[in-house]
Formats: sequence, C-alpha cells, structure tokens
Amino acid sequence: MNSRFMYHSAGSHGENISLSVFYVIVFFFSVPANAMALWVFCHPKNKTSVPRVFLTHLAVADMCYVLLLPMRVIYHASDGDWILGEVACSLSGFLFYLNLYCSLYFTTCISFDRFLAVVLPVRALSWRKPAYAKAGCAVIWVVVTVCMAPVLLSKQTVNLQLEEERNVTVCQQLYLQKTSPRALLSTAVAFSIPLLVLSLSYILILIKLKTVTQQTQSRVHLKARRMVVLTLANFLVAFLPFHIHRFIYIVRYSQPNVSDMEATSLSIGNRVTSALTCVNAVIDPLMYFFLADTYQRTLLRLLGRPESAQPESGQISNPVDMSSAF
Repeated sequence: MNSRFMYHSAGSHGENISLSVFYVIVFFFSVPANAMALWVFCHPKNKTSVPRVFLTHLAVADMCYVLLLPMRVIYHASDGDWILGEVACSLSGFLFYLNLYCSLYFTTCISFDRFLAVVLPVRALSWRKPAYAKAGCAVIWVVVTVCMAPVLLSKQTVNLQLEEERNVTVCQQLYLQKTSPRALLSTAVAFSIPLLVLSLSYILILIKLKTVTQQTQSRVHLKARRMVVLTLANFLVAFLPFHIHRFIYIVRYSQPNVSDMEATSLSIGNRVTSALTCVNAVIDPLMYFFLADTYQRTLLRLLGRPESAQPESGQISNPVDMSSAF
C-alpha cells in the first residue's frame, strides 16, 4: 500500500470528530427502526409473502451493518487510530462488504418484484412464490459471503508514524480499497448487475404507470411509485457515490503522477463515500413505512397515532393487487 495513502487514511482531527458524530446519529436512528422491522416482518401472525421475505433479509443486512458502526466511532474518536486489533479489523471489513452488497441485492430483488407485480401481474403469479424468494435470498448470502471471504485471510492492520510523531494503527479494510485490476473488474460486475436491473425495472414500471389513469390506480400502483422514489434516493445517496469513487480510486491509485493533493482528496473521498453507505440503513425504514402496512400500523401505534381503516384516495383493490401487497 502506497505510504502516501496510508498517511492520509488517518484523517484530520476535525474530520474524525465529524465522522464520529455522523455514525452515532445514524446508529441512533437506524437500530430501533430496523429492530422494529425485524420484529414486524418475523411476527408469526403476519402472513409470509414474497415482498416480506426480501424486506426481512434487507432488515437483517441493515441491522448487521449498523451494529458495526460503534467500531468506526471508536476508531474516529481515537483520532484515526485502530485500537481494536487485527481480528476486529478483518471482521469489520468483511461484514461491511457482506452487508453492503447483500443490502444492494435485496433492494434490487424488491424492485424487480415490484416490476413483476405492476407490469406482469397475472403472468408473474406463478413465479412470485415465498419459497422462490427464500431460495434467492439464500443464494445471495452464500455468493456474497464466498466473494468477501478473502478479506478474512490477509493481514489488514498496518502501523504508521505520522509527521506529528504520533504512531497509529491503520485498519486498511475501513477506507483503503484494493487497487488491482481484479478489484476493478469485481467491482464493475458486482455493481453493474443491480444497476441494470434497477434501471430497467424503474423504466418499465414508470411506463406502465403512465398508462394507468388516476381513477383506476390500485394500491400496488401507488406503492410502486413510492418504491421508485425511495429506492432511487437510496441508490443515489448510499450506493452510487461509493462505487463511482471506488472506480476513480482504483484507476488513479496506480498512476505514478498522483500528487499529494490528489492522494489527500482520494483518501477523504474514501471516508466520505464509505460513510454515506450507512445512510441506506436509515432510508430503508422509510421504505418499510410507506410500503409495508404492518410496519406502518405498528409504528403509528407506538407513536400514539390513530390508524386509518380507509383506503387511500383513488385506490381500488382487486385480487391481483392484494396478492402483490406488502
């Protein structure tokens, strides 16, 4: 690892304080929201459906991710010095990527399921089975785990002496990315698949919704609109900046003409875009609230708000729509 990049990985005191506060805020809001989601989605009284299967696994991935944030808080509160040891560093990097990509792929599955429910509601009835959804989730967990396993097999902590004569331990898995051609290819493949599926699903859903009049809009159509908006916002904030910067970092890192200023910018970009990925765990509960009726009713009861038994204005129900509801 280039010494310039390791030097800049510690960050300034102000940056470390800002990131510590940011992670604490995300942890404070996301843990109870995702814990309630898991309780609602796993409750035995709630009927199992394809969307609920994907939402449950998404909540698990988000919860596992945010439970790692205290380690990052400790790291930044220690002013860029990793004091938790080699094992914690390796596990932190492994679980970060595991839950990041599982969240991305479960979000993609939810979007694809909405596409089937809206664009191919009758034809897709035979495909949209909870058993198939569970099998798909199991495949995602296994594939991502296998792909990320090498992180656990190599040394990830490096001792570094800064200019102010301060020795720190850098956990390379937090913000220093692999920069080999293989890393570039794997990142491109891992990100291009959900990007393509999400883009096509959104385009086809929006085309379908344009052909539906306000009078004939059903519950599933309105939920599809909300899903498009929330998932797109989540994708643009949490996933896209991280992967764009990762591409830039990998390409520029190997160039011999990288200045110290650019090295600083790339290192800061690593920390900022990596931090933004955890916003996913805050936006997803908003999606649960607007798309999952059981989650919405539970949260409203906890807040002391009355539940509305009336359907939303302009909605009508039919057997196809109700089979697609969350």
